[in-house]
Amino acid sequence: MYKVALIDDEHLIVEGLSRVVNWAGFGCEVAGTASDGREGLALIRLHRPDLVFTDIRMPNMDGLTMLAALRSEFPRMQVTVMTAFRDFDYAQRAINLGVCRYLLKPSKMEEINEAVSSMIARLDALGAQPPEADDAGDENGEAGNFIVRSALSYMQDHCTEHIALSDVAENVYVSQWHLSKLINRHINQSFFDLLGSMRIERAKQLLADPAMRIHDIAEKVGYNDVAHFSKSFKRIAGKTPSEYRSGLLPK
Repeated sequence: MYKVALIDDEHLIVEGLSRVVNWAGFGCEVAGTASDGREGLALIRLHRPDLVFTDIRMPNMDGLTMLAALRSEFPRMQVTVMTAFRDFDYAQRAINLGVCRYLLKPSKMEEINEAVSSMIARLDALGAQPPEADDAGDENGEAGNFIVRSALSYMQDHCTEHIALSDVAENVYVSQWHLSKLINRHINQSFFDLLGSMRIERAKQLLADPAMRIHDIAEKVGYNDVAHFSKSFKRIAGKTPSEYRSGLLPK
């Protein structure tokens, strides 16, 4: 039996899908339901469903990022979107991320059944794979690229704060382990090296202001210890902060 997850903040839609679709006739069973994005992701991690029906305009959810996360971390999983959001470009981006079907609400019964049949056909074509096969992820596909871009954007915006890998992973809906793997694969750097480089680039900009003390700059870019900041700066920039600042002075 293929397992199914239903995610929608409209209770009637979840109930309708649970009861009206002949899941047993398709060789499926509903493993669980959720009413928002983060609850849905927790449900998926718990049950690892084969098929997912989900809305993409719900509380606690960035729809495209969550879709990319699902396709990246669980590439075997088949996803159908059901939404009232009528935007062609958005739909095209969702399809590019590997969504099987993009259905507009209210969806007709034949559309839903066709989506189920299509997802099952894809799963059958993939053949039997152990659950561990999902862990390989779609590292080089569009979904993986999307997640890395989203993670880098979040890191750039928050690099001067005391953020951890877990904070970034939560923002892009993937596990810490999977995000670390994606960053290493696409950027060829660890999370900590990448974060350090971002902080040092910010520090270089601040060092151009001679009125700012190096101690204050260290704090502004996320370092509590000026000695640690200076060591990191030299390792990444090849100079101490003072030497770098001296090089900015007019000759």
